[in-house]
Amino acid sequence: MERENKTLWYDNLRVIATIGVIFIHVSSDYVPMSGKVSLYSFWVGNIFDSASRFSVPIFVMLSGALLLSKDYGIGIFLRKRLFRLLLPFLFWSLIYISRSIILRFQEGEKMSFVDIAREFFVQLRDGSSLHLWYIYMIIGLYLFIPIIGKWVRNATEKEMLYFLAIWLVTLFLDQPIISKIKPEIDLTYFTGFLGYLILGHYLRIKSFANQKRTDTIAVILISVGLLSTIIGTYLILYYNNTYGSTFYECLSPNIFLYAAGLFLFFKNKDTNNRFVVSMRNFICKYSYGIFLVHVLVLYLLDDFGITWDFINPVAGIPLTVFLCLAISSGIIYVVNKLPFGKYISG
Repeated sequence: MERENKTLWYDNLRVIATIGVIFIHVSSDYVPMSGKVSLYSFWVGNIFDSASRFSVPIFVMLSGALLLSKDYGIGIFLRKRLFRLLLPFLFWSLIYISRSIILRFQEGEKMSFVDIAREFFVQLRDGSSLHLWYIYMIIGLYLFIPIIGKWVRNATEKEMLYFLAIWLVTLFLDQPIISKIKPEIDLTYFTGFLGYLILGHYLRIKSFANQKRTDTIAVILISVGLLSTIIGTYLILYYNNTYGSTFYECLSPNIFLYAAGLFLFFKNKDTNNRFVVSMRNFICKYSYGIFLVHVLVLYLLDDFGITWDFINPVAGIPLTVFLCLAISSGIIYVVNKLPFGKYISG
């Protein structure tokens, strides 16, 4: 029980990130219509959307925190981790693909068996739903974990900070304005989501003597990252008269600050509220399945007219998120109880 108590904060972050992903996909619906919705609706959607953009970086940081410190053999790691990731992903991908093909038939499009087979292949290759890009990305990181893990476990703090410092530099250099003047130095090996993976491991093992000071730093990071995301996205709209996702990108300095601050703030913190704990444990258990199925549920809710603006967006966005989370959790719970359901529920 003692060991379990020490890891509950991981579960807290996983649940928060799971809910955050749903918030992104609900509130970001205003984006394609940013020139057609009122400024009020834009601000509401922008604030909810910006506040949720920590989600994917936190997921990756949790993977680093939980996996890089363990010495897996390559075969054991691939069987234990990658297999559990792939089966639910493939199952729900087929569901998304089938849905898209059925919709095309309903719209009167004629497709031969070869056309259907080609469509299955293309969507499996490229991603059958807007959120599944994350799985393709995390698979690549998982394949690298048995290798990078050996370095991380033997690296000094100074060496990890060296990598993270150069990675942070690449985040700045890859921003639209700066990228035009950056030197032609190949920093490929210090780029991408690998930085979040190592950052999660580093922040997990790093001990901070003054917790109050750490919390203050975390709040500052959160505030700077969140406010710059909200304001930056508005300024792009204001000056360009069109939406721009620059400040929403996971690999942007502002999202780095936001995600790192949240990770620090929630590290080693837990709650004793029985209701919150029970809800946390339930959502955490089914979080991967909820992630996989929630977009299907959003399609269903949309069919019933329940979207971010079906009422005032201040209430419409969180209410839609709550309904999506509840229905998605119920679906995965039921699937998990079916014979062999645990292999595909996530």
